[in-house]
Amino acid sequence: MKRVLQLVSDDFEDLELWCPVMRLREEGFTVDLAAEKPGLYHGKYGVPCEVGLSFKDVDPGDYDGVLVPGGWAPDKLRRFPEVLRIVREMDAEGKLIGQICHAGWVLASAEILKGRKVTSTPGIKDDLEHAGAIWLDEAVVVDGNIVSARRPPDIPEYMRALVMTLSKT
Repeated sequence: MKRVLQLVSDDFEDLELWCPVMRLREEGFTVDLAAEKPGLYHGKYGVPCEVGLSFKDVDPGDYDGVLVPGGWAPDKLRRFPEVLRIVREMDAEGKLIGQICHAGWVLASAEILKGRKVTSTPGIKDDLEHAGAIWLDEAVVVDGNIVSARRPPDIPEYMRALVMTLSKT
């Protein structure tokens, strides 16, 4: 059974966290949620998220992929060395890295975007290009193990790409 890690911090974009978690669970994947420390976190619109796993306790070898939600959470997530370690190790192993909206900030801080094609909310296009990415204004971009999407209206295409990428590994 495939296992996926969903990163969590307060002010995540509610749909960008919960839609992938629910959809992947529907497909039979195990999805674990990790944050700075176990506890209750809230999305931008107040949807709660109970997390039982801390970043420091995550072994990337236990997972087939990692998901980074959008919202304002990525600006917080990229400040944790453990998050950057998880993303770098997953990328080095060619494991799925899903990012949507502002989540590209985490990949930029992990320094894994040089020469990679991605999309995001247009508001961080310059940040991703400065990190070496090739930014495309498309609903979903798949470049190897990185699956990226722009914003909530792109979630259906994002989910199809995530499921297809996970099914290949």
